[in-house]
Amino acid sequence: MALSRRRKIHPHRLRSLVQVLSVFFGALLILFAILSFLSPSPEESEDFHLRRHHTSVNAVVQDTVTNGGSVFSIPSSGGKLDRDIWSSRNAKFFYGCSNASAKFAKAEAVTHPTRYLAIATSGGLNQQRTGITDAVVAARILNATLVVPMLDQKSFWKDASNFTDIFDVISFLSKDVKIITQLPKRGGRTWTPYTMRIPRKCSERCYVNRILPVLLKRHNAVQLNKFDYRLANKLDTDLQKLRCRVNYHALKFAHPILEMGKMLVQRMRIRSKNYIALHLRFEPDMLAFSGCDYGGGEKERNELGAIRKRWKTLHKNNPDKERRQGRCPLTAEEVGLMLRALGYGSNVHIYVASGEVYGGEETLRPLKELFPNFHSKDTIATKEELGPFSSFSSRLAALDFIVCDESDVFVTNNNGNMARILAGRRKYFGHKPTIRPNAKKLYRVFLGRKNMTWEEFASRIRTLQRGFMGEPMEVRAGRGEFHENPSTCICEDSEARGKVKADSKHKKHRKMDDSSKKDVMAIDDQNGYDENDVPEWPDLLDEEEDQSGTQEKLLYNATGSDYDAFSSDEQPELEVMISD
Repeated sequence: MALSRRRKIHPHRLRSLVQVLSVFFGALLILFAILSFLSPSPEESEDFHLRRHHTSVNAVVQDTVTNGGSVFSIPSSGGKLDRDIWSSRNAKFFYGCSNASAKFAKAEAVTHPTRYLAIATSGGLNQQRTGITDAVVAARILNATLVVPMLDQKSFWKDASNFTDIFDVISFLSKDVKIITQLPKRGGRTWTPYTMRIPRKCSERCYVNRILPVLLKRHNAVQLNKFDYRLANKLDTDLQKLRCRVNYHALKFAHPILEMGKMLVQRMRIRSKNYIALHLRFEPDMLAFSGCDYGGGEKERNELGAIRKRWKTLHKNNPDKERRQGRCPLTAEEVGLMLRALGYGSNVHIYVASGEVYGGEETLRPLKELFPNFHSKDTIATKEELGPFSSFSSRLAALDFIVCDESDVFVTNNNGNMARILAGRRKYFGHKPTIRPNAKKLYRVFLGRKNMTWEEFASRIRTLQRGFMGEPMEVRAGRGEFHENPSTCICEDSEARGKVKADSKHKKHRKMDDSSKKDVMAIDDQNGYDENDVPEWPDLLDEEEDQSGTQEKLLYNATGSDYDAFSSDEQPELEVMISD
């Protein structure tokens, strides 16, 4: 009987439950309808988001292509990183050291009283700077008095400046090499030196065997023409240190250039405590020579192709192959994306050192959107202030050199003379960060960025840039061109470094976790990266090249790859235009 009663009650409860659920879901449907009516459409919502982006500096930069429904978005901030983006790791353990040893005799003791060496430099400002530096060392090897160098006034740059218009007199070196402003008169008449050429990468023995006999036979006065990279990379330690004393202490710009350069730096510092200097190298001539494709279609191919015809020896190029081999300068947009991935936010100030940019404002627009605080000497100085320099390409280049040298971070988009000299200086004076794009590997990441999230993109960029950030010991001692890697003149504070290692090992008297192990490894190997990732820089030429100086190779970009060889005698403008 109890069972029968339960069966009668069950249908009643079921009907009550159905009624409650009907009321509940009905209310939900009414609420959903109200919300749908009040909310904007997906298109309106996206349009609102984009309008908000364009009116706020701190908004998220959006790419127009989506990946599986997620947008490739570039955060305006640099993100949280495990490193200081304005300094080099372990730089405090290294310092510049270029003092002569006790066995390096004073100039007065070794200089022959009637033996003179004169040189005529070649190329633009920075190429000439390498020649001047090496000329001092060459004079020391020959125990000769150096005549103040003659600057190249007829090359691609067409700058009529004399030595004293650009550089200060090299008085700092009086103990090392005797220097005079001009050859003394002989018999009341101007003394005309015997002119000749010297092979590239000439060693000490090469100078003694080739130049000294001529000096002795030709009345003790010789002028070496087209003097650039005419000294071997590997020399006696004291001669290498002399090179550093010339380049980093003695060879200074003339007072007007120095003062104007300091003013530009000061104006950048007023705008921001830290700033990046970018040597963009995106001029039409540079792009034409590279043979790369920058997405400008038929118009670009015709314009750059016409420029390329100036050099008859250039072979037909394969743009895709050039990019795969890392021989193409990054575009302004790619440079900006790389810097953002490395942790530099939209509030960072950038100083751009560049000539005429191919594509003008359209080319620069993506970089300026990523870094609105965009400056150049033309934006932070008036036309009147730049007036005394504006007609002289080398003096303008010197101003850019100073601002780049003083920057907290220097970014080079081409491994030419300016980039190499500044890389060496920045290592010598504290390993200030010098970023060289690993173009050979980065191009794949840029090519596929539409198919990845920003986080994945940034992670890959940071991984591929290890070994290209200006950290100590990135390039092994003795490798590469000496002006770029002056390893002989960089000493290590082993005592301080050892103390840090000891403190790390005994920290908190416990076994290290994975994080602390990584820190110690970073100290041990300087950068925490595999040595196989480090670019091995090829030399420009072997020192025993034939006397004609032909088949010279140009270094290009930070991947260590070369341009095809060409004859500098046949194409002098090509060499100086590309390499400076």
